[in-house]
Parts: sequence; structure tokens; C-alpha cells
Amino acid sequence: MNTGKSRDQSRDAAEDIAAQALGFIAGDPTPLGRFLAESGLGPENIRRAAADPAFLPAVLDFILAHEQDLIAFAGELGIEPRHVTAARQLLPGASFDAST
Repeated sequence: MNTGKSRDQSRDAAEDIAAQALGFIAGDPTPLGRFLAESGLGPENIRRAAADPAFLPAVLDFILAHEQDLIAFAGELGIEPRHVTAARQLLPGASFDAST
């Protein structure tokens, strides 16, 4: 059994969820405004920031910090909100362990 390959696929899936979360945020002015205000980014530098390995985890942190956005985003993807939490745990810098 190759757990490394499975882990890579899981991380790829988590990054895909995070990228979709960014699209969700960018598609609605209300969460976009909050995201820009909280991150200190401007619309002109989001692409550059996206190249930073910490960016996608930060996007999921933002979604997870706003329950209404989390529920709407998960509903849009057709997944349970807990799957967004699980995706965040697979990305670097997770600040808590959901398994405890």
C-alpha cells in the first residue's frame, strides 16, 4: 500500500477545495470585501499572493471563520462543512487538530 500517493492525492483534493473557496469568495462582494480587509490584500495583488504556499490555507481559514460563508460554500460544492475542515487539516499551518 502506497500511503504517500494517497496523502498526495488527499492534499491535491484539499488544495482544490481551497481554490474553489477562493472562487466562492471572489464571486460575492460581501465575503470578498471582508477577505481583502482581513488579509490586507488589494484586488491588484491577489494573484501574486496566491503564489505563496500559505495563501490557500489562509483562504480556508477565512471560510472556516465565517459560519455563514462556510455553510454557503459547502452547499455550493455539495459537501458537508466538515469536509472543508478536513481539507484545511491537510494543508500546512493548521492551527488545531480536529481529530482530538
